[in-house]
Amino acid sequence: MPVKHGLPVGRRALIAVVPVVCIFGAMALRAPVAKAKGASMLIDDFTDTGLTSKLGTSWRGVSDRVMGGVSEARVTHRVDDGQPSLALGGDVRLENNGGFIQASLNLAPATVTFDASGYRGLRLLAQGKGEAYSVHLRTPDAVRPWQSYRAHFIADAEWRSIELPFAEFAPYRLEPPMDTRRLKRLGIVAIGRAFTADLKLARLEFYR
Repeated sequence: MPVKHGLPVGRRALIAVVPVVCIFGAMALRAPVAKAKGASMLIDDFTDTGLTSKLGTSWRGVSDRVMGGVSEARVTHRVDDGQPSLALGGDVRLENNGGFIQASLNLAPATVTFDASGYRGLRLLAQGKGEAYSVHLRTPDAVRPWQSYRAHFIADAEWRSIELPFAEFAPYRLEPPMDTRRLKRLGIVAIGRAFTADLKLARLEFYR
């Protein structure tokens, strides 16, 4: 075997190749699994009667009573004509500086955030009585209870699929733009005027 600088050439070549193999092997182990273009990620289809989402977190009702208001939220599971859904109901009242009820869902455990940067927005299948509702998203930048990023939609009398691009979510009482890599919580909200909420959601997902 030829020798150069005291080391056989074949062995020198082997030593040079081994680190490269190790690097590419490690890269392969760490490579994320690619998702098909056009795919969506299901947040919930409300088939769980206890309202545990497909993310493993649970829906809960929240109202302005946490801030001294008098509105009352009802968040329940329903099945109508075989269609499971989340129902948000209750009276939105403006007394004591109140004015909202919501169905709230943590998108991740309390100590972490959810990265939705690979998606364009939220898609929901909703039915209502022609009333306006909102979706509120929160990130760690929303440090006050009233801060969030908000988009709005109308829930028609017939079931309708509604797309809300992240670009349409406007910051409310905070400065930083919404960082979709760090989402924490989502709220389906009846807010801003006195009325009786009657909204049903049959599907909620992120879409590309």
